[in-house]
Amino acid sequence: MKILVLIDGSKWSQKAALHAIELAKRKNAEVVLFSVLDIAEAKAMAFNFCTQSGICDLVKDYEGRIWKDMHKNIEQELAGILSRYKGEKIECSSKVVEGQIREEVLREANSGEYGLVVMGAFGKSGKTRISTLLEEIGGAVRPPLLVVR
Repeated sequence: MKILVLIDGSKWSQKAALHAIELAKRKNAEVVLFSVLDIAEAKAMAFNFCTQSGICDLVKDYEGRIWKDMHKNIEQELAGILSRYKGEKIECSSKVVEGQIREEVLREANSGEYGLVVMGAFGKSGKTRISTLLEEIGGAVRPPLLVVR
């Protein structure tokens, strides 16, 4: 069996990865850590900075820096999780794609490669309301979906 774990940089996705370790050990499963980087998020952050600082002539520069930082941050997070999996002797890989989060998650989850999808109940915002992504994909993911709280 192959388990897809959605990683978004939140503590909730870290918890999902820990739960997937236990499942993988019990089921002798392979794990794929999956993350989507959305340029729209970088653009929104750059725009917010521009409007708050009043320095809008460098908005494209801010966007580029934020995009680069997003890549760096997720790669660091994935490396940390991968080292933990290695210590548990579980076969694990990571995959980072660029695009719209909902579409890319559904494409990967419904590819036919996975027997289970694991994700955190909440996203990076830390709001107590259920994850927006979960609301968007919950009924459209074909494999069983484990939501970790």
